[in-house]
Amino acid sequence: MFLPLHDGVPLKNMKTPLGTRIVIGLCTAIYLATFYGPGGDNELVAGLGLIPGVIFGTEALPPGYPFVPPVLTLVTNIFVHVTWFHLLGNMLFLWVFGDNVEDAMGHGRFLLFFVLCGTVASLVHALVTGEPHRPLIGASGGVSGVVAAYLILYPRVRIWGLFLKGIPLRMPAYGAIGFWFALQLASAFLGGDEAVGWFAHLGGFVVGAILIPVMRHRYDPVLARVEAQEIRALR
Repeated sequence: MFLPLHDGVPLKNMKTPLGTRIVIGLCTAIYLATFYGPGGDNELVAGLGLIPGVIFGTEALPPGYPFVPPVLTLVTNIFVHVTWFHLLGNMLFLWVFGDNVEDAMGHGRFLLFFVLCGTVASLVHALVTGEPHRPLIGASGGVSGVVAAYLILYPRVRIWGLFLKGIPLRMPAYGAIGFWFALQLASAFLGGDEAVGWFAHLGGFVVGAILIPVMRHRYDPVLARVEAQEIRALR
């Protein structure tokens, strides 16, 4: 277990990470609609969640479900959560890492980046899952892409986080995120909680690592040296 708490990296290119806040606000609003709405969480999960069998035509839902064409549930499922723990865990990762990744690419590119990572992560899960009837929901695939991007951008920044049973530690991003990635890898291949889309996490991480060099702002050696000096001061 790893939960990030704080990194302290200042924003360079923007005052407010609007894209990050939009994603957090949308996920929170949909959660509240799920929790307090008249239909309950089962209706929203069936309406917006990704069910691999429905995508590939081997399963069928009652008339009226899903709420969008089945292929679009590869996207809509990203914004659906049904427990506070699920929502807060994903949003905490996004809050700590998302602003600096967004700062490196801009608002619009960040939103596109997040959706692309989440969509490909959902597709990876749909292709490898052994339970095509089980719905997939949650932002963790997109969040995993953001985590990968942060690792590439700021590998040596020291992060405060809670590890294992809640032990507070401060360590470089490559150590903290490496520990988190190892947990995802072990859980995917050695049998973690079957209710978690471990392969979606891995898929989102890989896509994020591939996309960040393409979608970040043009590399400026002078700015990079200044940034490196400021980051060293945070260690």
